[in-house]
Formats: sequence, C-alpha cells, structure tokens
Amino acid sequence: MKKLVAWLVCMVVVAAHEGRCAPAAPAAPTAPTAPAAPAAPAAQPPPMTADEVIDTLDQSVDWYRTLAIQQQSATEPSDWLVLAENRQTADQVLKLAFEIARANAAILAKQATAPAAADTDPTSMQTLQQYQAKDAAQHQAVQQEIEAARSDLAGSRASQRANIAAKISELQGELDLLDARTKLLDTMADLLSSNGSGQSSSALKTQIDAMAIALPAANGNGGSGGNAGNGAAAVAGAGASAGATATRPLQPAATAAPESRFGLWDLAAEVIRLWEKDGTISDVDQRTVALQESLGKLRAPLIDAMKGLVARGDALAAAAGSANGAELASMRGGFEALSAQFTQTSTLLVPLSKEDVLLKQYRRNLATWRVNVKNQIHGALQTLGVRLLVLLVILSAVYVAAEAWRRAVFRYIKDARRSHQLLLMRRIVLWSLVIIIVGLAFASELGSVATFAGLITAGVAVAMQSVLVSIVGYFFLIGKYGIRVGDRVQIGDVTGEVIDVGLVRLYLMELGAHGAQGPTGRVVAFANSIVFSVAGGIFKQIPGVNFAWHDMTVALPAGADYGALKERILAAVIHALGDYSAEIARQTQEIRRTTLSAAGDADPRVQLRFSATGVDALIRYPVNLQHAAEIDERVSREVLGVISA
Repeated sequence: MKKLVAWLVCMVVVAAHEGRCAPAAPAAPTAPTAPAAPAAPAAQPPPMTADEVIDTLDQSVDWYRTLAIQQQSATEPSDWLVLAENRQTADQVLKLAFEIARANAAILAKQATAPAAADTDPTSMQTLQQYQAKDAAQHQAVQQEIEAARSDLAGSRASQRANIAAKISELQGELDLLDARTKLLDTMADLLSSNGSGQSSSALKTQIDAMAIALPAANGNGGSGGNAGNGAAAVAGAGASAGATATRPLQPAATAAPESRFGLWDLAAEVIRLWEKDGTISDVDQRTVALQESLGKLRAPLIDAMKGLVARGDALAAAAGSANGAELASMRGGFEALSAQFTQTSTLLVPLSKEDVLLKQYRRNLATWRVNVKNQIHGALQTLGVRLLVLLVILSAVYVAAEAWRRAVFRYIKDARRSHQLLLMRRIVLWSLVIIIVGLAFASELGSVATFAGLITAGVAVAMQSVLVSIVGYFFLIGKYGIRVGDRVQIGDVTGEVIDVGLVRLYLMELGAHGAQGPTGRVVAFANSIVFSVAGGIFKQIPGVNFAWHDMTVALPAGADYGALKERILAAVIHALGDYSAEIARQTQEIRRTTLSAAGDADPRVQLRFSATGVDALIRYPVNLQHAAEIDERVSREVLGVISA
C-alpha cells in the first residue's frame, strides 16, 4: 500500500512541482544543540494496540455481567448488602476501564499524527501535509491571477482580449489540476492515518463510545453511531443485556419465608441452592482474578516505564546542576519531553492502580459473602439432619407401637375372627400413620398439604367409588352383627356358607335350596357394597344358631272332626321333632341372649285354613339345618299317618 501511495504521490504531486520523488524537506527552525547531558527519552509506544483495547474492554464487560448472576443468587438480606457494595465497586471499575480505553485511544491518535524527526518517506503524514499546504497556497495564487485577468479582460481593448482569454483558460486548467491533486492528497492522508493494526484511531474511539452507550454504568459521553466494527457490535450486544440487568434496582429473589420452610424436601432443595450459590460466588471470584491478572500485565510495563522516567529525570536534574546558562536552555526540551511522557504514563497507570484496589475490595466482599453462604450451608445441613433424625425416631415409635399391638392381639384375643379384624385394623392404621408422617415431613406448607390432600381425595373418590364403598362395607360386614367364615347366609336368591371375607369382596360356597341339599360346588363372589344395596339384603344365622322354619300344607278329609284332627297332627309333629327339641330350645335361648329380645319358643304350630273347596292344615315347624331332610321326612310320615287313620 505504501509503495502504491508513494508512486501516486511521485507521479501526480511531486512531478508537477519539483520533477522528483524526494522533495526537499521544508525549512525548520534551528534547535539548540543539546549538551553532553543525558538525552531526552524517545516517544514510548502505547501499552495496548487497538485490538488489545477492545479485548480488555470485552473482558471487563463480561466480568461486569456477573452482577446479573449474583442478583439471581441473592436471597438473604446479607446477600443484598454484599451485592449492593459489589455493584458500586463494579460500576467504578467499569468506568475506569472505559477511561483507560479512551486515554489509550488518545495516545494512539496522537502518535499516529506526530511527525518523526528522521522521516524522509514521501508517503509520511508530514510530507502529505507539506504538499497539502503548498497546493493550498498555489490554489490561492492561481485564483488571484484568474480574478486579476478577468478584471483586465473587462477593461482591455479588442486586440488584447484574445491573449487575456487564453491566459484565463490556462489558469483555469491549472486550478482544476490543483483541485484534483488536493482530493488525491486528502484520500492519501485518510489511508495513512491508520495505525499499525490497520484500524484508525477514530474508529477505535467510535467503538469505545458505542460500548459505553450500551453500558450506562460506564458513564461514557456517547459517540456517533457509525460502523463500530464486528468486535464492538458483539460486545455492545452482550453489554446491553448486562447493563439492562445490572442497573435494575435490587430486588430479592422470590423465595419462601424461612419460617415456612420446614419440610425435608424444601430443606434439601435449600442445601442444593446454597451449594449452587457458593459455586456461583467461586466462579465470579475466578473471573475477578483473571481480570486482575490481565490488568496486572498492563500495569507492569507502565510501572517499569515510570521508574525509568524517574531515573532519567534524576539524571537530567543532576546534569542541570553543573550546566551553564546555554546548556540549561538546551535541556529545557528534554525536561518538557520527559514531563509529557510522565503525564502520558500516569494517565494510564493511575486508573489501572485504582482498578486493582477496587478489584481487591470486590474480592474481599466476595470472600465475606462466601463465608456467610458456607455458614448457611452448615446450618441447613444441621437442620436437615435433625429433621431426618426426628422422622426416623417417630417412624420407629410407630413401628414399635404396631408390633406391641400385634403381640397383644396374639396374646389376649382368642377369637380368631376378632383377632383377624384387629390385625387388619392395625395394618390400616400403621400405613395411614406412616403416609401422613412422611407426607408432613416432606411438605413445605400445611396449607398446600391440605389442598393437595383434598384434590387427591376428590379424584380418588370419583375414580374408585365402587372400591371405596366396598371397603367401607367390609367394616359393616365384620361388625357386631356381621358375618364370619363358616356362617350360613342368604344374599338375594343365593344361599351359601361364608368361606372368605375380603376387604373388597365376600365369597360364599353355594348350598342347595334352603341348604338342605348341601354344597353345589360353586363359589359365589359378592362385592362388600351389597350391604348398602336397597334391593338386596344379607340374611345370616345368629352365631350359635343353626335352625330354620319349614312349612307344610296338608288337605284334611271332608266331614272330619277338624279340631281333634288338629290336635293329633300337632302331637305327631312334636313327636317327630323329639330328638332335636333340646338343641332347638338351646338355640332359641341363644337368640334371646344375643338380640336381647323377647323371642318366643321354637315350638311347632298347626293352623287350619278354610276355603270353598275344603279345609287345609298349615304346619310350621323348626328344623336343624344339618338334619333338615331327615326332619322333613319324619314330620311328613307322622302327619300322613294321622290323616290316614
């Protein structure tokens, strides 16, 4: 690029003026010869290039974005205090970072335009500025000549006008050439204003200002929109979200009040959240350390340069002590250059030192926060351990009580039916208590537990209505007048012997008509909800009672003495039941004792029923169900014998 610029300048500019490619350097004021004292220091290179400035700002912005992460982790009042201090410190650090970047950009711009003493390159900024000044002077001179020629043309004679017009035309062509060279020199000056990285100082300032606009905490002056470059656009986009989040007012995270967090589940979640918070603080501290190290690398050469400037200043001061008046005058330029470099170095070193102090304070705040979080973790773990221990103790007590219940049933309850009922009740109570205790232990709020239990109960009641009714019916079946295995019952048209009473179903071994024909070999299952059925019903014998009433109707002969015949039939039935009368009387007494009612004796009865066709005798007598067929046969034989006699 510089070769092309040099060729263009030589071909267009220098050839038109001097006819050579190395113009003579303009006269400069003669500087006094420096004495033998130490020479003034040369200009120092900037500590950062334009790319390094953007990278450092990018790292600072990325570190500043950790405020949003800290705000999400802050849930306690102590956390908010630390976060408020960190926010103030981070704002100051970010402001200093932009201050350093702007100072470095100013140094880059100054060094880009500063003339070099030994520079003879025709493409240097100094040479172009000389050409531009010379073209401006020539442009003004030619313009004055054109105006003078036009004045002469107005007052000249006709014979002179042709020559004057030709002169004006030649001067106008020369003016056009000067305008073209001026535009070319302006273009070359823009190309040469770029620094070593190919990035102009004005573009760097634009990028810095664009990043400052995206981050209000940077307190930048703002810059023209412009094309800030791909790097600045990416950083500005990231910084916008960081600034929008980090500059919000402090608001606590939405968490439950400490007094309402008593459930094991919530305590475990709290421990995990505190561990995550500790990890977040550690990550922020590591990023702070990385930023400190980066800034330390920038401070180290500045500190060395400052030491060198102080040493050279001491040397110049020592030399000035023995110098005469002329030498002192010549040393003045060295002192001025040294002072300028000292000011330039301190412009960068002071903000960097402030940043280092602020970052140390930032890390101390993080260390304090981390100690608080570790104390909270220790307290949460201790509370969680105590709650788990209490839960285990309560569950152990429940299981011990259940075991004592079981042993008491086996020891003191001899009735198998009652023992089964108590053991079933023990199992239900045990698991109900375990579920309630564990549910309360893991629940966060009693209100939520009640709401959840209500919703679950309603859903289960709708989905398992029949099952729940059967379970409730089970407790009715095993009540005082309930049934047990071995009882003979009648449900609807089915008569059978109970072989099992389950929590949901009842099982019967079906018997023949009135149970007289024995088992049919079929097992009938009924839902326990049958006890709530209106249409059906359960008929069962009272425990210890095993007789039923049978009926028989006999037609009496016409013209007989019906009263005497009735007495003989009754005597015959009593005679047929003679072998079973004692057992039937005992069972009758059992009915009276169990039901506490004044039930009558189980004696046979004979009633006469008169009709237009004749007289019938209705015979009703008790039978032992185990011998029902035999008793029916005896009664029938005795009655027929009386009628036929």
